[in-house]
Amino acid sequence: MSKFGMNKFWVRPVMAAALGLGLLSGLSGCAVLVVGGAVGGAMSVSDRRTFGSQTEDATIEMKGANRINFVFGDAVHVNVNSYNRKVLLTGEVKDDATRVKVENEVKAIDNVQSIVNEIQVAMFLSGFKERSNDTYISTKVRGVLVGTADIYSASFKVVTEAGVVYLMGRVSQREAETATEQVRGIPGVKKVVRVFEYIDESEVKKYVPAEKPAVPEAPAAN
Repeated sequence: MSKFGMNKFWVRPVMAAALGLGLLSGLSGCAVLVVGGAVGGAMSVSDRRTFGSQTEDATIEMKGANRINFVFGDAVHVNVNSYNRKVLLTGEVKDDATRVKVENEVKAIDNVQSIVNEIQVAMFLSGFKERSNDTYISTKVRGVLVGTADIYSASFKVVTEAGVVYLMGRVSQREAETATEQVRGIPGVKKVVRVFEYIDESEVKKYVPAEKPAVPEAPAAN
């Protein structure tokens, strides 16, 4: 996820259905990695999760960040993002053993169903400049997806780490492809990694917002 300032952890709380915001990013010619599978139903009109799932995701993110901070302190930089109880771990640690230990710590949190561990082993942890750049990339991606026809930006969650954009959400194959194509030209994105839960088009239709009533034209002046 994009981060601000020197914060070691940036946890995006899911406050309500209407705040299920997260998006999709890519680069012309960049790789697209798919990690995901089929899922069941959901009820949230905004981001296709139940309100209970959104609350659990926010709790998982908070507990994960706190646990990592308590156990590892400044020795690691790890971000915890959860969508429908699937947890994405990103950031940097200094050795493989720590990478595995971080995953095990998060796996022990209540309601975590699965983990996608994308933590990188690196000699140095990312700093203010790199994290600010990730924030900037995420902002550009959101702007692109909000203006993209036939998809709903609230159905996507974006996590940007070291120029790599991770995609989370409950979307159809069509939505995933459309979103990816729309953001391939965004500068600075190194790779796209999909961490989706795929749903059928029939289920997508359940979440289509009702059309706003047309605004009547003002009567012509005599």
